[in-house]
Amino acid sequence: MDRRNFVKTATTVVGAAAATQLVTPLLHAEVKRPENGDMIYRTLGSTGERISAIGLGGFHIGIPALQDNEATRLIHRAIDSGITFLDNCWDYNDGVSELRMGKALDNGYRNKVFLMTKIDGRTKAAAAEQIDESLLRLRTDHVDLVQFHEVIRLEDPDRIFAEGGAMEAMLEAKQAGKVRFIGFSGHKDPIVHLRMLEMAKTHQFLFDTVQMPLNVMDAHFRSFTHEVLPLLTQAGIGVLGMKGLGDPYILHSKTVTPIECLHYCLNLPVSVQITGINTEAILDQALEAARTFRPLSSAQVASLLERTKPVAQAGKYELYKTTSHFDGTAHKPEMLG
Repeated sequence: MDRRNFVKTATTVVGAAAATQLVTPLLHAEVKRPENGDMIYRTLGSTGERISAIGLGGFHIGIPALQDNEATRLIHRAIDSGITFLDNCWDYNDGVSELRMGKALDNGYRNKVFLMTKIDGRTKAAAAEQIDESLLRLRTDHVDLVQFHEVIRLEDPDRIFAEGGAMEAMLEAKQAGKVRFIGFSGHKDPIVHLRMLEMAKTHQFLFDTVQMPLNVMDAHFRSFTHEVLPLLTQAGIGVLGMKGLGDPYILHSKTVTPIECLHYCLNLPVSVQITGINTEAILDQALEAARTFRPLSSAQVASLLERTKPVAQAGKYELYKTTSHFDGTAHKPEMLG
C-alpha cells in the first residue's frame, strides 16, 4: 500500500474524513488563563486533566553542562511560574534527567505537577523493568502519564501489542496504580503514528495521549500537523507537541523567531507544547510565549507558513525526520529489549 492510500485508510481508524486537510486557525486549542495569570491551561484530551500549555522538556534538564542544583532551581522556578506539565524519559541522559527531576520534586513539588515519562522497552519484561526504574528515579509511587518512546519504525506497533509485548506490562502497571494514563511518542514519520493508531484500534485500545513534532516546518514536509493531528482531535486524544524550535535547527533557517515558533505551536489544538529548557533565559522565553500568546489570524498563520515554505520542503531543518541523529534507540538498540 502506498503512502497516499495508507493515510486514506488510516483515517477510518478514528472516524476522520480528511486527515490531510490543513489545520487552520479555525481549529484553535482552547485558551484559558486564571484571572491575572500569565500561563495558559488546557484539558488533556478526554482525561479531564488540566495542564499548562507549556511543558518543561526532560532531556535538556539532564544535560552534563547543567549542574544538579541549577536543574533543581529551573524546575522549581518553572513550577512556581505556572508550568505544571513535566516531560521525561527513562533513557534521557542515561537516567540523569529522571534523577534530577525526582530530586527537584521533593518538598511538596510532586503534588503540583502532572508528571510524564517514557519507556523504550518493546517486550513485557523490558517495559516492566523500565517503569519500575523510572518510579525509583522520580521518587514517586506513580507517574501520571507513561508513553511508549520513539515509535519510529513500522514494526514498533507490532512489537508493543504482541503477546508478551510492552503493552502487557503497561496495562499491568496501570492496574497496579503505577501509571494513570498511557500514550506514545515518535518523531520520524506520520505514517508510523497512523499505524500505531491502527494497531491500537485492532486491539480495542484507545491511547490517552500522542506526542509528535509540531512546528512551522512540519506543516510542509511529512506533516504530522496534516496527517495525524486532525485524527487525534476528533478522537479526543491528548496532543503533546514537541520540537517546536526543531531542537533548535528551525532557528538556523533565520526565517522565524523563537516566540513566533512557540506562538504557532500554541495556536494548534495541542494540549501542551513541550520545550527544552536548560537556562533561565530559555525559561523566560517560554514563559513570555505563554504570556503574550493570543490566537493567530489566518493571515498571520499564512505569513509564517509562506516564510518557512521555501526552506522546509526537504526536511533540511527537521533532522529528527531525515537522519538518525535523534534516534536514541537506534544508537542503543538494547534498550528495546
